[in-house]
Amino acid sequence: MEKHVVVIYPHPDDESFGAAGTIAKFREQGVPVTYLCGTLGEMGRNMGNPTFANRETLPEIRKKELIEACKVLDMELIMLGYRDKTLEYEDRNEVAGHLKGIIEKIEPSLIITHYPEHAVHPDHNALGAAAIEAVQLIDTEKRPTVWAQAITNTHVEDLGKPDVINDVRDNFDTKMDAILCHQSQANGVIRSWNQSEGMDNDLKEEAMKRLGFESFYIWKY
Repeated sequence: MEKHVVVIYPHPDDESFGAAGTIAKFREQGVPVTYLCGTLGEMGRNMGNPTFANRETLPEIRKKELIEACKVLDMELIMLGYRDKTLEYEDRNEVAGHLKGIIEKIEPSLIITHYPEHAVHPDHNALGAAAIEAVQLIDTEKRPTVWAQAITNTHVEDLGKPDVINDVRDNFDTKMDAILCHQSQANGVIRSWNQSEGMDNDLKEEAMKRLGFESFYIWKY
């Protein structure tokens, strides 16, 4: 049983699409979970359809969505305050130092983050790399385990089979509820499934097919 789990992703909605089922499972077991969210996703392209946001209002909307999703997932939220789409330009050591300070206060037994260079978006890669570096800076005997999530299409051929594959279909309602809190982003993603698949079958079934398993690599230090 984990003592405390810390999730580190850069954008509001990364936690819901990427790890909400796993988070829900930990909360069912009574394990505390804290989300360190890197940015407010203020440069996101989705402004809702019909449009309900603009560049000025989007950060506030995404912040509200994030807070709602964290309520659904029953986890603590710490906003790190970085700017969307700029994490790759931040000093990696400074970000790692910032994360290390928070991690050492919380003393988690497990960290969940993105797998650097296998996480598609530059912000994902940069914050994942900083999180892994932060843990490396912690004394070996106090160091939490790191689960790194790879989301490139080639990750299995490049890295092998993930070490942890969580079947989250039992927690899928909670996962979908969390995803749908991020209304400004989720609608666009879900609509893209419609277009690409000509999706006749039930939306939840399609979502479960795509998102019913969450997989992670255990980072080897």
